[in-house]
Amino acid sequence: MKSKNWLVLLALVFATQWASAQSPLIRVRATITALDGNVLSVKTREGEAIQINLPDNLSVAGTKNITLADIKPGDFVGSTTVANAKGEMVAMEVHLFTPAQRGVVREGHFDWDLAPGSQMTNATLNNAPVQTSGGREISLQYKEGAKKIIVPEGIPIFTTVSGDRSLLVPGATIFTAVQQGADGKLSTARIQVSKDGARPAQ
Repeated sequence: MKSKNWLVLLALVFATQWASAQSPLIRVRATITALDGNVLSVKTREGEAIQINLPDNLSVAGTKNITLADIKPGDFVGSTTVANAKGEMVAMEVHLFTPAQRGVVREGHFDWDLAPGSQMTNATLNNAPVQTSGGREISLQYKEGAKKIIVPEGIPIFTTVSGDRSLLVPGATIFTAVQQGADGKLSTARIQVSKDGARPAQ
């Protein structure tokens, strides 16, 4: 039962993190500078120092590096992409969702903010990767259509694992979605954090 509950919490992590652009949540990619009780201090990738308030029951997901070979047809995956000069979709990262996240995480193809012009595709892997001149190509199928994505060598490929507050140490990198209260303070209930050298997409 404990394991099942954790999977539900992890699904909720990505339900917020991969929410639509119209969500009131603010995505934060940052490096931890300090943790003092329930206040997490971080430096964002834009260089801003901010503090994030945490609840006692904070949900923490660690990051685990995997390879493209670990992702099988039928798996639910996501990929941030940018277009190359030919108009092809080239992956900046690929992540494997847990089974509990299917049906909870937003499925489809939409704009994303990892880099200028980037887009996100969350969908089911149709086939084993096919080697092309630009790298390995995967096909992702979602309700409204399908996308072919080139996966270059060396890009981050990862999934998530159970974590706890012991991972929230200075120098660790995080990805979270925060809410800003009427008093201007930021808060979050769920964080994805680096683990054993594996980092959330920054």
